[in-house]
Amino acid sequence: MIGSSMLIQKVYYKIMKIITYPNEILRKKAQEIDNFSDIQKIIPEFKKTMLEHDGIGLAAPQIGKSIKMIAIQTKEGPKIFINPKIISKSFKKEIAEEGCLSLPKIFGKVKRAYKVAVKFQNEKGIHYKITVKGLYARVLQHEIDHLDGILFIDKIIK
Repeated sequence: MIGSSMLIQKVYYKIMKIITYPNEILRKKAQEIDNFSDIQKIIPEFKKTMLEHDGIGLAAPQIGKSIKMIAIQTKEGPKIFINPKIISKSFKKEIAEEGCLSLPKIFGKVKRAYKVAVKFQNEKGIHYKITVKGLYARVLQHEIDHLDGILFIDKIIK
């Protein structure tokens, strides 16, 4: 009789600490990821951390890891982008208010491309390319900036 003797195992992921400005890791250029097995155990915690902090994006430097990995909240749930690179931007720009989990209670208007094309790898290392616009494009640009040590406060329109 399988039903009564089966154990249901719940998996609990810890919430990672968000690194806040002026921590120097936020200004470092992150390293490319080439060993995908090394990051598998932190991916679920990374996604959970973004969601628990009500973020729509999170970059690995924000959890103290200087690697090129970001998470973006999409309609389908959190999506991981490894080694993301913007390969094209639209001429059309938009100005909108931004904030950041690493700069709590700080907001400012930032001008960004309305549409971007990004190449990246998924959690298994498979290469993809997407083109997105609007908020999705803004969040990708914000998080990819983190991987280059750039913060949204560097781009605030005075």
